[in-house]
Amino acid sequence: MQQPSVNTSATTSRAVQLESFGGPEVLNLREVPAPQAGLGQIRVRVTAAGLNPMDWFMTSDAETATRFGLGLPSGFGTDYAGVVDQVGDGVTEFAAGDRVFGSALSRAVADYVVIDVAGTIAAGGDAHHTPDGVDDRTAAILAIGGCTAAAALAVVKPGPGDTLLIGGAGGGVGVFAVQLARLAGARVIGTGSATSADALRALGAEPVAYGDGLVDRLRALAPAGVTAAIDLYGTETAQAARELSVPDERITTIAAQVDGITPANGANAAPGAIEEIARLVAAGQLRVPIAASFPVEQIRAAVELQAGRHVHGKVVIDL
Repeated sequence: MQQPSVNTSATTSRAVQLESFGGPEVLNLREVPAPQAGLGQIRVRVTAAGLNPMDWFMTSDAETATRFGLGLPSGFGTDYAGVVDQVGDGVTEFAAGDRVFGSALSRAVADYVVIDVAGTIAAGGDAHHTPDGVDDRTAAILAIGGCTAAAALAVVKPGPGDTLLIGGAGGGVGVFAVQLARLAGARVIGTGSATSADALRALGAEPVAYGDGLVDRLRALAPAGVTAAIDLYGTETAQAARELSVPDERITTIAAQVDGITPANGANAAPGAIEEIARLVAAGQLRVPIAASFPVEQIRAAVELQAGRHVHGKVVIDL
């Protein structure tokens, strides 16, 4: 992927926008005024944007969008990577030409994104220096998935001697959670479809089919018991863990609320978590599989693939 040149004078750009909420059919590539960096901000020329389930979930209907503070017209996508091309007054942490990655809530699939250097994913976006050895496509899929996995692991605290059950282990968060748990010394059992078994083994997990009979299959696979669980899809894994006598304080969810169980949210990941994940990727200790990449003109096809929830790894948009 060719790196863009720094062009601080750009006044127009492309951005994926929605004029109404709905499915992939409402996504359109538009020409819009290029945003400009102000006080405490940087502008990033985006080269790649990673898709997450939250992207299409947030924009699926007006009620959900309102919960996330989104209105119309809305942008799309949250994870990005690229090159700083404008630096606003008061910014000392970044310079034009720096490679960066991070998140900008529902506005990342665009030629340019403006980030508040002191911001957060939900308010103003965030930016981190991309380590040498990490390409932009990979950097563009780290932030949401990596932070969510780190937050989930922080709840259940897996380590040597643990058998950790991860539901939906082959998805965009699961690929991080499995490997981080293995690096922490835990045995990992991951639920998935029959077609995901090889991909889960490649990450270091022992695959088990989800669905009816899950508890019995887990008892056979781990006769000494499961000691912690992360449910990345719904509640099936959390409920199975309870049947296996895993205490509630060692169970977490990210996509559903279960009374008595602490949910995990990537926005609450510990400071420095994403930088550590990027360091592990650069060092070759953590692998993030890319299932497919699409040019931005094919955004609808990319979202349809990602929303099917059967890709083994991440989907990336090239800009």
